[in-house]
Amino acid sequence: MKCIYLSVLFLFAQAVHAAPAKMSSGPVIQAFGKHYSVQSDLVLPADLKLKVVFDVSEQTASKKENRGFNNLARFLNMHVANGVKAENIELALVVHGKAGYDLLSDAAFRQENQRDNPNSLLLAELIKNNVKIYLCGQSAAFLGIQKADLYPGVQMALSAMTAHAILAQQGYSVNPF
Repeated sequence: MKCIYLSVLFLFAQAVHAAPAKMSSGPVIQAFGKHYSVQSDLVLPADLKLKVVFDVSEQTASKKENRGFNNLARFLNMHVANGVKAENIELALVVHGKAGYDLLSDAAFRQENQRDNPNSLLLAELIKNNVKIYLCGQSAAFLGIQKADLYPGVQMALSAMTAHAILAQQGYSVNPF
């Protein structure tokens, strides 16, 4: 009897873990930045203001958008979904290394890959939502990326280090993920 009870308990425990939580879209950027609903113990004050910079150096390895870029949409969506006003969230993206290729315009990307940049729609949404996007000029020079090759709205910085230093002076914290 004890063996049957433990077996049923084990099967129940597996069933509980078998169904992962469903991710939500939006509310700001619908096509990107899916997130989970969480009962957080860390209270988000009603007047919370966030200034966060994300650092991305890894190029996407697939034909999908860069996960590091998508993190900004996820950050924006999950905080607005949990009561933070969109106008109180200021985000920046500093890109360096081979991830610079993910910031190319469709025309520049097409020259090398015979297809449009899979990040174009996400970049458009981020820029539309006032995300500042900077490419490290040192990485761009090394990779042969010209300012004219960049997706419209992406800015060139002297370096990623410089962009981070200036953004830190403007009150941005660095997201460690």
